[in-house]
Formats: sequence, C-alpha cells, structure tokens
Amino acid sequence: MSQPGTRLVGLDVARCLALLGMVAAHVLDERRPDGTLTRTSWLVDGRASALFAVLAGVSLVLLHRRTTRAGLAVRAILVALLGLALGELGTGVAVILTYYGLLFLLGLPFLGLRARALFAWAAAWAIVAPVVSHLIRPHLAPRSGPSPAFDQLENPGHLLAELLLTGYYPCLPWLAYLLLGMAIGHCDLRSRAVQVRLIAVGLGLAILAFVVSRALTEQTWVLRRLVPDAGRYGDVSTADAFVNAISGGLHGTTPAGGSWAWLLVVAPHSGTPFDLLQTGASAVAVIGACLWLEGWLTRWTGEPSRRALAIAFGAGTMTLTLYTLHVVMRTERIWPAEEPASFGWHLVVLLAVGAGFVAARRRGPLEWLIGTVSRWRVLNPGGARRSP
Repeated sequence: MSQPGTRLVGLDVARCLALLGMVAAHVLDERRPDGTLTRTSWLVDGRASALFAVLAGVSLVLLHRRTTRAGLAVRAILVALLGLALGELGTGVAVILTYYGLLFLLGLPFLGLRARALFAWAAAWAIVAPVVSHLIRPHLAPRSGPSPAFDQLENPGHLLAELLLTGYYPCLPWLAYLLLGMAIGHCDLRSRAVQVRLIAVGLGLAILAFVVSRALTEQTWVLRRLVPDAGRYGDVSTADAFVNAISGGLHGTTPAGGSWAWLLVVAPHSGTPFDLLQTGASAVAVIGACLWLEGWLTRWTGEPSRRALAIAFGAGTMTLTLYTLHVVMRTERIWPAEEPASFGWHLVVLLAVGAGFVAARRRGPLEWLIGTVSRWRVLNPGGARRSP
C-alpha cells in the first residue's frame, strides 16, 4: 500500500493531464480537412476520460482512509448533483460528473477488497459488462441528450438507464475503470518497482488490445457483419476505412441492436471489452509514468523541483473546480464562440488558476466545499473519524 504522509504529486500530474485531455477533446477539431483523425484526437479521445475514471478509483481508496463510507456517499451525491446543474447550461459538452458520482456509489461495496481481488474484478467486469449492455440496450429508450440535467429527475427510471447503460459515460461498463483504479490505489505507489510495472504492463496491454482487435476487425466475416450497421459513417467497405470511420468515437456505446461483432472493435467511447482494456491500460501507463517522474525529480533534484512540479500541474489538485469552470466557460455569456484557437486560452486559465492555488497552499473551492459537507458531524454520529 502507498504510505501516508507527503502528497503523491504524480497523481496530481495525471489528474491534470486527464483534465487537459478532456478539454482538448471538447475544443479542438477532431479531423483534418481530408477526413483523417488528428494526432491530438487520436491521443485524447476516450483515453482522457478513461484516465479520469481510473484516477477516481485511486482517489476513492485514498479518501476511504480518512473518510467514512457515509461521507463518501454524500460526496458522490454532491458531485452527481453538480453534474446535473452543469447539464442545465446546454453547452453541448457531455458532462461526466453525474456519471462520476454514480460510479463512486457503485464502488463503495468493493472498498473491502484488496489489490489482487480488485484487479480480477476489473478484468472480469471489462469482459462481462459490455455483453450485458449489448443484451439490454435494445430494450431501452435512447438517452435524452449529451448530458443529464435536473428535468430528467421527473423520470428516474429513464435517467438511471441513461447513467448505467445508454449515456455517454455508461457506468455499468465504466465500473471496470473504477475497479482498476481502486486496485492501483492499494499498491505501494511510492515504489519504483511498482511504477515501472504499471508503465510496462499498461503499455503492453494497451498495444495488445489494439493489435488483437484490429486483427479481428480485418477478418472478412467480421467486417461483413459490421458494415451494414455502420452505413452512417460513409464508405466503410474496407477494414482501414471502417477503422478510420469509427476512430472519432461512438458517443458512449456501440449501436443498440447491432451485430455482436461490434464487441470486437476498439473505438473511443464504444464500451467494448477491447476499448475498456486499451484505454484502461493506457491510463495505468500514464499513472505509472507520472508517479515515476515525481520520484525521479525528488531523488535527483530534491524537494524544490518536486514543489515546482506540484505548482506547474496544480490544476490536478482541483479538477472538480476547474472542470466545472471549463464547462461554464463554454457558455456563450462567459466565453466567445468555441473554436480550436481558444484551446490555448483554456490552458492558460486552468493552469494559472491551479498553479496559483497550489502556490498559496489552498484547496479548490468546490473540493473544499464538498469535503466539508461530507465530513459534517451529523454524517458521523459521535464525531468518530476513520484513522488515516
């Protein structure tokens, strides 16, 4: 297990990268004029949000060492309500926070498990959940829009179906990410050997998932079953054309009622076993690399460099606040019409605010507020606190 004490700056670096990746996915163009996917989109689409979800699992384990389960549940509900509020802004962004809050709630029953069991659960969930989703979704109504909002509380069954199965970040398959992060949270994250293992295993599994999926997709019998369902993507008569057509993402799920062959593809936000494995493994590699960077700086250049790293990537300490700020900035009253050139301004604002708060040794406003509310004594009769 990671040792208590000094904050793991490497995790903040990874959170910052996840935040900036999601901003890039929202703001930058997905494709070049010739129709091919941009390098940035290839890098961040699907991977940034998966990293966000895996880090949620790590955070859940670390928070559990100083917070009761009741406090964690309240924290999850507050985050979900914030997501519904952001959904009311109509920005067109697929807001992740409501799904994020539900994921936290779904993860609570697994808090008693150790790393090995959680790794096994994550692997099994990544295989079984997409199959269950494929069976159930044809019988469910389509989602209401890009982001859940308060008006959907009038039909809680439909909202729950959207959050679990039909939405942009469906929690049923995405629980695999959270369980994976929880398993990582139980590891000794300060160990150099663990960090290197996370990098090596993560990269290896990500590459393996892509290669195997691509080999299967190139099979004639597979492509023949996929093409009838993929007519919306244009000319997909060859494997290369099909892969390029879906490389921009599937908006949360594979086509409802489509061929079972869809479970063999790798595409952002498709929720297939190969997608979950590839993006989840990529997240593991990024987390390992960020932790290794922190350790390397500390060993070779001392605490001042570690402090500089913490300030430079300070946005990672307040991702809830800054993600909310980013969504608000997408509204017409706050920010000019979105175009790729505005990405630089998003970076400047988010990184500057994060650096300023860390330099001043302050918590993000929303992090402070939600943390304070979740620790109210009424949630913990007698004032008993979990020892760190």
